[in-house]
Amino acid sequence: MLQKCEGIVIRTNHYGESNKIVTIYTREFGKIGLMARGAKKPNSRLSAISQLFTYGYFLFIKGSGLGTLQQGEMVESLRHVREDLFKTAYATYIVDLLDKATEDRKPNPFLFELLYKTIHYLNEDYDPEILMHIFEMKMLPVLGLYPHLNGCSVCGEADGEFAFSFKENGFICHRCLSEDPHHFPISQSTVKLLRVFYYFDINRLGIISVKDETKRQLKRVIRTYYDENSGLTLKSRRFLDQMDNMKDLF
Repeated sequence: MLQKCEGIVIRTNHYGESNKIVTIYTREFGKIGLMARGAKKPNSRLSAISQLFTYGYFLFIKGSGLGTLQQGEMVESLRHVREDLFKTAYATYIVDLLDKATEDRKPNPFLFELLYKTIHYLNEDYDPEILMHIFEMKMLPVLGLYPHLNGCSVCGEADGEFAFSFKENGFICHRCLSEDPHHFPISQSTVKLLRVFYYFDINRLGIISVKDETKRQLKRVIRTYYDENSGLTLKSRRFLDQMDNMKDLF
């Protein structure tokens, strides 16, 4: 049965001399795997549409396991992402996180829109670190993780000076710091951004200018939270961190 979907290629694997297995995150079906026969051949009609990060429409034959990609119509190649080493590293981590956090064939139009907007903004020269952190925060509920960001995770007060408590799963106010001697001090700018990244609509994203120290705090809080709670180990994240350390050399 021939079916059509709107999707973004999030993973490709070589299969034999000329074929690819392409993983696509789709609006209609969630994550699906398709065999793209002959896609490794330069003159193949599937060559361009099966490239990583490609956004378009795909026609495929549904199977009990892997489907078969028949043809596709590219809408955006996201060329700037693929041609920039740093953007490629960020985009690879983003799609890897989505891939590891989701099961096959479970539609989630919200996730599709989040992925599309994040990669699109990355292609349009928005700050890649900020886009990454927004994506990470919005993926937490997908992983079944719900940090307490509306107020203090101990007393519930919404007003005060806040730190982050991994022990208490969220913000902790100045009145309750003794409840967690290992709380992580953060600026109130970091508090605001963690909350905004988690709750706001990414479609309303404007240009965000963030100080380097705030970025360091965001990264430390989010990465530690993922390390302690998600159970994920992503090679793409280690590579991205290596790339970040090399930025000054480029």
